[in-house]
Amino acid sequence: MAKKTVLIVDDSLTVRQQLSLVLTSAGYQLIEARDGSEGMDAVRAHKEISVILCDLNMPRMNGFQVLYWLRRQWTTCKVPVIFLTASHEKSDILHGVELGAASYIVKPFDTNDLVARLEQVIAARKA
Repeated sequence: MAKKTVLIVDDSLTVRQQLSLVLTSAGYQLIEARDGSEGMDAVRAHKEISVILCDLNMPRMNGFQVLYWLRRQWTTCKVPVIFLTASHEKSDILHGVELGAASYIVKPFDTNDLVARLEQVIAARKA
């Protein structure tokens, strides 16, 4: 079975390192981007992305803008996006769902929950 590829879009090096440890241990291949603009470049360059973990508050392009852009491209409109963010505002959660986010996880996060949600989202995409 091919490894699943996760694109991490987060401006925090600490978060990217934590996710890298957790997800590589769980058998995922990773691609990292430091902000939304880099994330979009990564999506264009890598067609095998299984799911995107995206922060909301980043420089140059925030997570909502990334998701909005992804949903309007025929090549990326079905790539699942999970927001992984410190924002626990109900309005942000609702806006993410309205834009088409597959899930929303608030930092700090439980690593077991994160991996379980990734698996759930990837399985739902294949169904």
